[in-house]
Amino acid sequence: MPRHIFSNQPHRLEKDKEGRQAGRTEKRPNRLLRLLAFLLTVALMLGAVVLIVNYDKLNFDFVKRWFSYRSLSRTDSGQAESFPFDGDGTSTFATLDGDLLVCSSTGVRLYSASGQVYVDRTVVMEHPVAVSAGNTALAYDAGGQTLLVCRDREEAFSLELSSDEQILSADVNESGWMVVVTQISGYKGVVTVYDSQFQPKMQVSLSSRFVMDAALSADNRTVVLLTMGLTDGTFSSTAEFYPVGGSTSTEAAPETSTLVGSEVILEMTWDSYGIWALGESSVYHLNGDGELTGSCSYAGRYLKGYSLDGDGTVALLLGKYRAGSSAQLVVVDDQGEERAVLAMEEQVLSISAAGRYVGVLTADRLDIYDQDLSLYNTLDGTQSARKVLQRSDGSAMLIDNSTARIYVPQ
Repeated sequence: MPRHIFSNQPHRLEKDKEGRQAGRTEKRPNRLLRLLAFLLTVALMLGAVVLIVNYDKLNFDFVKRWFSYRSLSRTDSGQAESFPFDGDGTSTFATLDGDLLVCSSTGVRLYSASGQVYVDRTVVMEHPVAVSAGNTALAYDAGGQTLLVCRDREEAFSLELSSDEQILSADVNESGWMVVVTQISGYKGVVTVYDSQFQPKMQVSLSSRFVMDAALSADNRTVVLLTMGLTDGTFSSTAEFYPVGGSTSTEAAPETSTLVGSEVILEMTWDSYGIWALGESSVYHLNGDGELTGSCSYAGRYLKGYSLDGDGTVALLLGKYRAGSSAQLVVVDDQGEERAVLAMEEQVLSISAAGRYVGVLTADRLDIYDQDLSLYNTLDGTQSARKVLQRSDGSAMLIDNSTARIYVPQ
């Protein structure tokens, strides 16, 4: 029995030696794999840093457009088939998640990019206005009593005022919160804030100052009122900031007030960068604390067109003369500086800014620029389009007197 054990020992030694050699041979690929994994991790980390540092310079909007419009039939030029809409010369428009909201004197209608009708509400409006933000759009009659809200491709809310009340303005933020400015007997302006479920959260009623407009912060905590009146005997426009709460107040004092010029303010909006107030001869920018961060004067030039929907910028079309085709396209940043200027020597029919893009429509083509006014894309042959609605993914809605169609850059 012992002899049998000793006789097998050399064989076990050889097997152990072969096993150790095989083990060493198997470990070599593991070292290589660890090295490759380390190098891959370093490359991914460096790539992430590059993406973060250069995010604003990169443009992956073509990916968004592919997902948004992959099922939409388009021509080689990128235009979808046009669809008819019900409207008239009073019609105003807004885009909503790729759809088109049409607000006219005869009603409010929401169309898909292929022309399918989702909302069709017949209502008489003398001065129709359409605005949108996020997944919510408003249609209202300025000076009238009717307001409708569209969300998720349906009519989500409606407001009908009594005959002694009038809607002066209305706005909505990215969260779906809404602010409505009305005029009621005994007051020069009443401002009501509604949450995303259309429940009133607060109301401010003023009888000493006219309220012309209002806008909400992105976090729904603050509402800014644009008031007009006399300051030391001089006409002025003022931005008044109120915290949004659950109470109703009359003649409440604002937390902050900021003078925004001795001129009529045509439009005010609040984006993620702050508040834009567009006047007849200047544009002003304020931060959320009510501090004036910048202003740009264009006194001596005519304001032929504008859009306040850029990403921290506004686009202005300014001309030396009221008539004529010669003009300048100017992009102004939130510091009041002219970020870019481009001479225009042909008739501009419409301009529209959204995100990082500025769309400029002329008689025979659509030019889409970035915020530095470098050309991003051009469409030749716009089929008699009279208006452009630029979208933040680089696509655009082209509208003529009775039809509309989406354009998706290739």
